[in-house]
Amino acid sequence: MPCPHPAVSRPVVALAGWCPLSPTGAQTTQLLVDPPWTPAVLWDQVTLTCQGSGTTGATTWYKDGQYWGQEGRDNITVMESGTYMCDRPGSGCSPSVKVSEDKLVLQVPARVLLQGETMTMRCRYRQDISVHEVFFYREETELVRIHNGTQLSLTPLQLNHTGCYHCRVWMNYGVSQGWEKSALVTVTVNVPHLLP
Repeated sequence: MPCPHPAVSRPVVALAGWCPLSPTGAQTTQLLVDPPWTPAVLWDQVTLTCQGSGTTGATTWYKDGQYWGQEGRDNITVMESGTYMCDRPGSGCSPSVKVSEDKLVLQVPARVLLQGETMTMRCRYRQDISVHEVFFYREETELVRIHNGTQLSLTPLQLNHTGCYHCRVWMNYGVSQGWEKSALVTVTVNVPHLLP
């Protein structure tokens, strides 16, 4: 179950037939994010690449549930925050990717997270302004307080690491100071498939 977002965001409405699935009904189109972190942030100069078994060079892009054009381009550099999807004829629509312009984000790797591996999450402030005293939380429970650094590694990942995480930092910049809290991020740990 996805985490609730603390801020009210505009829902993305998909009408019937809005983005076709592949003939088998399986979603085989992927939307790759570079740099490979989620949530993606606008201040990272994010590139999205539409990848799938469908027709190359015939990609259609959607932003915030609306047709966005950019026909034929398999990758784009994102210039505006929003929720993006792509469609490749023959393999259907990709899952959506949100690009945020939040000031503070907790990022996790934009890939499938497997039981037994190491996952590093990072708490970042816009334009990498240095932060001091980072608190990491799972649900509403404080996991750790870090004085020198902004990253937390969980190793080895276990199924019970699945949950909602956020970070909180004490900011002291110019005449402004105070606590900042990131939006919630859902972490899902998967069981590795056994090879035959």
